[in-house]
Amino acid sequence: MKNEVSDYPSSDSRRDEPGGTLYVVATPIGNLDDLSPRATRTLAHVDVVAAEDTRHSGRLLSHLGIQKRMIALHDHNEKDRAAGILAELKAGRDVALISDAGTPLISDPGYVLVRDARAAGYRVSPIPGPCALVVALSAAGLPTDRFLYVGFLPAKRSGRRASLEPLASEPATLVFYESPHRILESVRDIAEVLGEDREMVLGREITKTFETFYSGSIAEVLAELEQDPHGTRGEFVVMVRGAMAQPGNDDAATMDVDRVLRVLLAELPVKKVAKMASELTGLSKNELYQRALALKDS
Repeated sequence: MKNEVSDYPSSDSRRDEPGGTLYVVATPIGNLDDLSPRATRTLAHVDVVAAEDTRHSGRLLSHLGIQKRMIALHDHNEKDRAAGILAELKAGRDVALISDAGTPLISDPGYVLVRDARAAGYRVSPIPGPCALVVALSAAGLPTDRFLYVGFLPAKRSGRRASLEPLASEPATLVFYESPHRILESVRDIAEVLGEDREMVLGREITKTFETFYSGSIAEVLAELEQDPHGTRGEFVVMVRGAMAQPGNDDAATMDVDRVLRVLLAELPVKKVAKMASELTGLSKNELYQRALALKDS
């Protein structure tokens, strides 16, 4: 089979690396049609597939008409299994690393294996494809010039809030993954720590039959989730607009916001000022309220 494949790697000469190649292969996050032709050829080409869940990935390979020897590699056994996979590479066998869905290593196993394969001098070649956080951001309508991928928040409320607090002033768009049984609790904590007026977009079951996007303020998204009978089903990507510029910055945008607030404060109470300034600037009402209070006190 290897002799029939001419594009591994794609522009792709083997160069002088010893042994086999470790291919890091992105697989669909829902819709099987999203698997690239190159990913399909790679899975057909390799000698071994290292999969997070061999039963789950076995169904994907069966759908493709591919039969391969599989090795289970997940969070609980990766350190132990990495040595065995390196032995496969040393023997000249090519290995594909896949996760249950999306791109390996992005909140999925594979870091230890990829690190060790590189350290041992074996070639590691990415086969790009779906990645839930990138797919979600592309359809969110939030700023993407800078974003911070946080992954899954801690399961317990105290840990979740402790993780969120340092992010309250982060100006980059924040991206989280969340499971269905914790989505409501997580959004409630995000609202409390970051402010319920912060803009949020939440993607559920992306690329699947019941793909849904919820958008608005965090309070509005939470209310919509609570009212939707399907709102706690499926996998979620949670995206939150970054914080506005901190008071004290000398950039023109911050100065203009302060000017708007001062003009309004001369005539209106702080709560009304925050509401009107939010409508004028598109910034968070809660953050503008806090800034207006500071300006009034000064």
